[in-house]
Amino acid sequence: MLQPFRQPASTHLDRVESWTRSRFELNGEAVVVVAEVRCQVPGCPPIETIVAFWLTSGPRYRFKVFKPLAEVIESDIPVKWLLPALEDAGDLGCDCC
Repeated sequence: MLQPFRQPASTHLDRVESWTRSRFELNGEAVVVVAEVRCQVPGCPPIETIVAFWLTSGPRYRFKVFKPLAEVIESDIPVKWLLPALEDAGDLGCDCC
């Protein structure tokens, strides 16, 4: 049986990182971390993509896309004017994340 063609995970990671850098106009010094995680908490999507980014100084930012990494498209990346709302305060107010 033939298996469908699947892009390597690194291709999806690079794609989401590139879109994030472009959307938020991040320079090469910025750290961008992209991860696909599984959640076992009821009501939580079974697989989601988390993106975090920061510069060497200043706040850290984070957003989630409630779908697997391979399904993330460029329009899933938040618009730039939402940046203040993406600041990672370290407490999401829930036990799931």
